[in-house]
Amino acid sequence: MSLNTRLRRIRQTQSIRELFQENDWNYKDLIMPFFVVEGTGIKETIPSLPGIYRYSIDCLLKELEQPFYQEIGGILLFGVPSVKDLQGTAAWSKEGIIQQACRQIKSQFPELVIITDLCLCSYTTHGHCGIVTGDGKVDNDQTLELLGRIALAQAEAGSDIIAPSDMMDGRVAKIRTELDQGGFADRLILSYAAKFASSFYGPFREAADSTPQFGDRRSYQLPPANRREALREMAADVNEGADIIMVKPGLPYLDILREARDQFKLPLAVYNVSGEYAMVKAAAINGWINEEQVVCEIMTGFKRAGADLIITYHAKDLYNWRNQ
Repeated sequence: MSLNTRLRRIRQTQSIRELFQENDWNYKDLIMPFFVVEGTGIKETIPSLPGIYRYSIDCLLKELEQPFYQEIGGILLFGVPSVKDLQGTAAWSKEGIIQQACRQIKSQFPELVIITDLCLCSYTTHGHCGIVTGDGKVDNDQTLELLGRIALAQAEAGSDIIAPSDMMDGRVAKIRTELDQGGFADRLILSYAAKFASSFYGPFREAADSTPQFGDRRSYQLPPANRREALREMAADVNEGADIIMVKPGLPYLDILREARDQFKLPLAVYNVSGEYAMVKAAAINGWINEEQVVCEIMTGFKRAGADLIITYHAKDLYNWRNQ
């Protein structure tokens, strides 16, 4: 480096640093997840997710009246049904919790973008993401038929973006076909394309009551060590008609996020998952970190790696910090 090169010149003051800042996030990049339960008057704390709640629909509607929800990119809904069965039939019932929530939210907030998670794990008694056969394995092709039904039910209820998270092979093609044939060719598919069999999902499984009752999900979720396999999964979903592809979790997989940004031209989402959120919250509660600074740095990291959308439980905190 030449003695005449002084890179610190562009870091002298806050104003100069902001002038040359390469990446930033804004509220429209953020998607806020919600857990929706049956009943009324319910706003239930989740011990492992401080500040996040399970809402009944009436309480969720009250929450969505806040100005914050008009500023962000949208919301992501997870259903927590009161009745489960082997096939997860409540997932596609017209009176299923997500379908009820979509109808009521769209009636009251028609411009709010609703993303609906599409999976069977919260709806089945066994907690797996598909049909389980007699030998305890998840049957890929039988599951596809049910995913198609769920997609249609969610679209009919008013979901703007269908987000399959099951990691079955061929699911995006099946869902795209069902939506197009059902008169919903305008509905987007946000595919959990690179969803890893991660240890960071624990708090979510508590919140969604979706822990497998036997075995695990490693036969259908990605091995954490496999980069090339993740890129093949994303390429397959792009070819099948996904409109948006996602990397999940976020922080341990920034390399995958960056490679996806370089390889694919589609909008790219990242899920800042429950375990990542819980670790930051725990450290902040103990006074070990400055929570606001750490969370803002994480969001900037996602944007720098190439994310267009960030699904994060921190979304409301981020808004409140910037609007104090």
